[in-house]
Amino acid sequence: MRNKVLDVAEESFQARGYHASSLGDLMAAAGVSGGALHHHFPTKKALALAVIDERVAAAVEETWIAPVQAAASAREGVRTVFEAVAAELEQQGFVRGCPLNNLAHELSLADPDFRMALAGIFSAWRQAIADKIRADQRAGREQGTDPQRFAALAVATYSGAMSMAKTAQDAGVLRDCLTALGETRT
Repeated sequence: MRNKVLDVAEESFQARGYHASSLGDLMAAAGVSGGALHHHFPTKKALALAVIDERVAAAVEETWIAPVQAAASAREGVRTVFEAVAAELEQQGFVRGCPLNNLAHELSLADPDFRMALAGIFSAWRQAIADKIRADQRAGREQGTDPQRFAALAVATYSGAMSMAKTAQDAGVLRDCLTALGETRT
């Protein structure tokens, strides 16, 4: 039951946003009573924090961190992710945006607990990319690259591209970034 509520909340927060997702709508969509919902999530904030910690963080791990860590190099990993996400968005035919980005835009100023949870995911994401650059440097590559700055650029580029793709309902900007990333060498 807990996972069903998280599934419904994650989907609703992504599609409509946290503020537009009422607990009543979430209960109805999950097919649970108020008592059952509140047993697992005493407040809407607790539910949102669980979505952030358990679903959004896992999505960043699956979509970004694991592929970058598994890649031959940090740059190759970043390009692989851009390509995979662009292809997925083109196949589905619409763009809802990045779940982390969407919640960060909506909730970062709403509550310090939301801001800290979201910032923690961004930090782990950046750290994973920076660590891969450091591994590349130990292997003799990327000697002129600042790991933290490259990681910030990769995350910011992706986040901005996803916001632009969502607004235009077109993954083309991700392809533009992918092309530019292929041209960028340090």
